[in-house]
Amino acid sequence: MPFEAFIGLRYLRAKRRNGFISFISLISIVGIALGVAALIIVLSVMNGFQKEIRGRILSVASHLEVSGYDGRLAGWRDAQAMLVKQPHVQAAAPFVSSQGLFVAYGNVRGGLVRGIEPALENKVVDVGHHMVSGKLEDLKPGSFGMTLGVELARQLGVGVGDKVTLMTPQGNITPAGMVPRSKQFTVVGIFKVDMFEFDASLAMVNLRDAQVLERMGDSVSGVRLRLDDPMLAPQLKAELRPQLPQLLVTDWTDTNANYFRAVQIEKRMMTIILTLIVAVAAFNLVSTLVMVVTDKQADIAILRTLGASPGSIMKIFVIQGAVAGVLGTLAGVASGVVIALNLDVIVPVIERIIGTKILSSDVYMIDYLPSDVQWGDVSTITIISLLLALFATLYPSWRASRTQPAEALRYE
Repeated sequence: MPFEAFIGLRYLRAKRRNGFISFISLISIVGIALGVAALIIVLSVMNGFQKEIRGRILSVASHLEVSGYDGRLAGWRDAQAMLVKQPHVQAAAPFVSSQGLFVAYGNVRGGLVRGIEPALENKVVDVGHHMVSGKLEDLKPGSFGMTLGVELARQLGVGVGDKVTLMTPQGNITPAGMVPRSKQFTVVGIFKVDMFEFDASLAMVNLRDAQVLERMGDSVSGVRLRLDDPMLAPQLKAELRPQLPQLLVTDWTDTNANYFRAVQIEKRMMTIILTLIVAVAAFNLVSTLVMVVTDKQADIAILRTLGASPGSIMKIFVIQGAVAGVLGTLAGVASGVVIALNLDVIVPVIERIIGTKILSSDVYMIDYLPSDVQWGDVSTITIISLLLALFATLYPSWRASRTQPAEALRYE
C-alpha cells in the first residue's frame, strides 16, 4: 500500500489523541449517508406517484386522439383504418364527446358524456377492468344505457337500474323558446378509477345513442388510439400532424399536462433541496480535515523532513476525506435503496405504531406511498455525492501541503 494511503486510512481510526476528530469524521459520514438515503427515497416516491397517476389517467384517457376541429369527424372509418396501420398503434376506437347535465332524484350534476363502442373501447383503455358493478358490454345500441363514475353516481344518489335524465346544451326551437334536449338513460354500470376528475364527472353511453342524442348522423367526434408505448405518443403526434393537416391530433401529455408538470416541478425542487443537504454534510469534511491538519502539524513536518513532497502530503488528506465520502455515499445508497424497495412494508408498520394513516384516501388520490426506484437517479445521486466529498477535501489538503517544517517544529 502506498504510504499516503496507509497514513490517510490510519487518520480515520480513533486514537486517544484524536478521538474527538474521528468522532467528527463519523458524524460527517453519517450526515452524507442520511442525505443520500433521503434523496433516493424521496425521488423514488416521486417517481412512484408519477407512475401511479399516469397509470390511472391512461386507464380512462387514450394515448392519442384524432378529432375534427369543429368537433365532428365525418369519414372516421377511413381515418381509423389509416391510423391502425401506423407504427406502434395497437388499437383504435371512435368516440363522441359532449357535455351535459345529469338529473336524478332532484340532484343535478354537470359532467362529460362519452359515446363509445364497448368492444373497441376495451382495447384502447382499461376502464373495463375498473367496473365496480355491471360491465361495458351492457351498453347496447338503442337501449340508452349509461355507466357512471362512482363519485358521480354517489352525488346523484343512483345505482344500477336507476334512471338518470341527461340534458344537453343543444336545444330544440319551440314556440316557448329554446328548450334543452333531454333523454332518460338507465344506469347499467359504475366504474372507479381512483381519479376524482373522472370518477366525479364522466359518464359513458353507447356510440350510437350518443350520435342520436347529439344529432351527429354517422359522424363522430374523433378516434382514440392505444400505442404499445405511451411515451411514444408525442413522437407519433408530430408524425401524424403533417399527414392530417385538417384534423386535430393530441396526446395524453397535452390533455393532462398540469398533473405531470406539477409532479416534475416538485421532483426538481426536492432534488435541489436534498442535494443541498448532501452538500452540507459533505462540506462538514472540510472542518474535520482542517482540524486534522492542525492536529497533525508536527507529523506533517516530520514527513516533509523525511522527503515527502507537498503532493504526497496533499494525497494523504485527500485519501482520508475521499474514503469518508465513499463510505458515507455507499452507506446512504444501500440504506436508501433498501428502504425505497420496501416502503410497502415499512409504511404500514409506521401507521400501526402511530395509529393513523400517513395518506388518507379522502384527501389524496393515493392512500399509500408508491415507490419506483430508478437506477439512473441512484447513479446520478452517487456521482454527485462523491464529487461533493472530493471537492470538500481539496482546500484542507492544499493547506496541509503548504506546511513549512521549520515553522511547525519550532515549538515542539
